Amino acid sequence: MQQSLDKYSGPPEPPKKAKIVIDQREDELFEELLEGMGADVERQVLEVGDFLCSERLVVERKTRSDFEQSIMDGRLFSQLQNMTTNFERVVVVVEGVSDEERISRNALLGAYAAIIADFGASMMFTRDKEATAELVFSFAKHEQLAKKVAMRVFAKRKTLTPDDTMRSIVEMLPLIGPKSAKSLLRHFGTVEKVMSASEQELSEVEGLGPKRAKLIRAILRHHYKD
Repeated sequence: MQQSLDKYSGPPEPPKKAKIVIDQREDELFEELLEGMGADVERQVLEVGDFLCSERLVVERKTRSDFEQSIMDGRLFSQLQNMTTNFERVVVVVEGVSDEERISRNALLGAYAAIIADFGASMMFTRDKEATAELVFSFAKHEQLAKKVAMRVFAKRKTLTPDDTMRSIVEMLPLIGPKSAKSLLRHFGTVEKVMSASEQELSEVEGLGPKRAKLIRAILRHHYKD
């Protein structure tokens, strides 16, 4: 026992600075802002999320207009699926305001509900990039300095099974989370049948309803513009 005590060097040394990994595609201003706050910043091409604040917490940043567009094309829900698969804590930050009003208030509230209730993610709103950087820095400080845990690794995309892939495809539809995707696939059996279903057929799926059915058919009929 004495020999073991002699070899004990104490608890691991806590990190002196919070480390934040920023996606390579994010504005360089974030690097400047976060370093100015005292963070150790590293840029990488991230497979999921925009800011890694710890091994378990990732932040997805969206401007208000991009947030609304990602609801319309279903991209938001696919991203949420990937993030919640790989991280314990997911935060969606919506930055700025939008005057375009491209989607209805009901659709917007439905997206908020899906983010929180279906995916278990958190939502926060900021006025500009400076406020977003301040929020990201506070997450990193809490995760690494308050808990005295250094960030060592970050998650990579997991290999999906055929059924997981099917759910991921369906979850890209507007306002469709994991639960709704499973209901659709159980009802229709294949992705092909989900995508070809009429508005009436979609509305008959348990828990879906006519409003989401209408939005799904609208995006499936929408003509792509490069």
